[in-house]
Amino acid sequence: MDKKAKKRSEVLRKKLVDLQQKLSGAKQQMDDPEEVRQLEAEIAAAMEEISRLKAS
Repeated sequence: MDKKAKKRSEVLRKKLVDLQQKLSGAKQQMDDPEEVRQLEAEIAAAMEEISRLKAS
């Protein structure tokens, strides 16, 4: 993994932690079920990009 990919991976990991906290709060409150689906999709996309960066 080159320097740029490593930095992007670190940024995505930090974003992932933030998204997981938001998802936890959204699941507890459940005001907007669409928000939960959106957060889950963002988490999946971030995880997929991390795995793609690791593979390169």
